[in-house]
Amino acid sequence: MTDSLQAAEPDSDGPSSVASSRITEYLRAQILSGELAPGTRIRQEEVAQTLGASRLPVREALRILQSQGLVMLKANSGAWVSAMDFDECQMTYKIRERLEPLALAESIPNLTPQNIDRLFELAEQIENNDNLEEFLRLDRELHLLSYTGNPYGELRHMLERLWNTTQHYRRAYVQRGGNADMWIIHAEHRLIVDAIRRRDSESGPHLLTEHIRRTRRELAQCTDLFPAPEPPRKRSRRNG
Repeated sequence: MTDSLQAAEPDSDGPSSVASSRITEYLRAQILSGELAPGTRIRQEEVAQTLGASRLPVREALRILQSQGLVMLKANSGAWVSAMDFDECQMTYKIRERLEPLALAESIPNLTPQNIDRLFELAEQIENNDNLEEFLRLDRELHLLSYTGNPYGELRHMLERLWNTTQHYRRAYVQRGGNADMWIIHAEHRLIVDAIRRRDSESGPHLLTEHIRRTRRELAQCTDLFPAPEPPRKRSRRNG
């Protein structure tokens, strides 16, 4: 399964389209791996020079990444890796708590036996893994695969975008917890996958809600991951 968003691609199949796809995947991998941290400026000239491309496919790649929630394009400022403050992150997780169980409930009746076998394989691989980046990759594949039976493509795209924007914060959460809390994650995965196997469209989404909520509450204790809120500006008094 590919976890990339089916974002709008350039209309042309020519060299510019191929170059923009290559640049998109290069920058996407750097952002999701944490090499480009949230709030990092992406300079078009440097990317073009590094990849031996013109600035046109770089601009197209940045527009695709913006649609995937990975990049912010600011007028007269350029491109920046998407970042969230504390409140935005908490709200994003609250949205996920509602949308992902809905997607799972719609997906469960339509998942194939092969899908379900793969979910069990992924849960087992996650349990036997001790590498952070591999955990993030496998965890992402497990959850997004569980939603593929949902017939509403727009909902799947929306969820992938939310996963993109929270990737950095999931990484930080897992890093801080170390191995101490991993048994909880493993147990939750097993329970969710077992509910999917039983085609239980009620308990599966309920378990998923608690799974996401627990992460949100843990992240709420990690306020130092987020930029300090700006102090309110004083209003200037006008004379006369």
